[in-house]
Amino acid sequence: MLFADLVGSTSKAEGMDPEDVRAMQEPYWQHVRSELERHGGTVEKFIGDAVVALFGAPTAHEDDPERAVRAGLAIRDWAREHEAIDVRIGVTTGEALVRLGAQPLAGEGMASGDVVNTASRLQAAAPANVVLVDETTRRATRATIDFADREPVSAKGKAEPISAWEALEARSRFGVDLFQHARTPLVGRQLELDVLNGALRRVHEERSPQLVTLVGVPGIGKSRLVYELMQAIVDDPTGIVTWRQGRSLPYGDGVSFWALAEIVKAQAGVLENDGAEQAQRKLARAVQALIDDDAEAAWVERHAPRPVARPR
Repeated sequence: MLFADLVGSTSKAEGMDPEDVRAMQEPYWQHVRSELERHGGTVEKFIGDAVVALFGAPTAHEDDPERAVRAGLAIRDWAREHEAIDVRIGVTTGEALVRLGAQPLAGEGMASGDVVNTASRLQAAAPANVVLVDETTRRATRATIDFADREPVSAKGKAEPISAWEALEARSRFGVDLFQHARTPLVGRQLELDVLNGALRRVHEERSPQLVTLVGVPGIGKSRLVYELMQAIVDDPTGIVTWRQGRSLPYGDGVSFWALAEIVKAQAGVLENDGAEQAQRKLARAVQALIDDDAEAAWVERHAPRPVARPR
């Protein structure tokens, strides 16, 4: 659940013509809606200048908490670029009763439960242009989002203060998805693991590429299987296989070749904060190190995907 609201809109509107108020609000509404929908969220309703959005309903994804925080960060960054606009954002994660047949235009809410109220309370307590999240959201996204400690929020109607953290920035996804799945023994997936190891053996023996597609509902263990394959490669004493991984985000713009771009960046050692020129130099060095023929190296460099800024 994401709750966003304009800061000081009432005092600003008091001395403005209605046309000027609308001119201030319209870009805000449009941008907030576009960011929420771009990250897979559903706008439940507008309450004055406040926006309430759901992630995980009516369609659930395995990374809905991360999507909500990334959307909040994108809205925050946009507001920081506009002097006349300040926003407060609260994000919470939990169980809610969702009415899929609700009609928001008729004033019917889609979701109800404590998670809705908590998001509203966090938003109200957040400073201008800050994203506050609850403990459940932080736990679900701490591998991909950087947080700073905040004082617990004393909210009306709550028996205990709400633990709160400020979302700072989204960090790179490379390497995180797999290493976080090594905490418990693998159980009940030997058949699938044999298929992956068999494909790896065919790569060794036949010197030909193998394509394996893992399909399953969120949380069934797809990433864990890939982790086990990675471990088999890492533990191989011959060391003849180099492991690279990439991820295509299921939302945002220009993500079709994102996985390939991530693999190229990992091979070249391109960091998230590298500028275009620095990234290009690293790419050129990586190509030269792999290919001896200058003409072929120049061709590969021209056709390699260019490192770009990640969507937030």
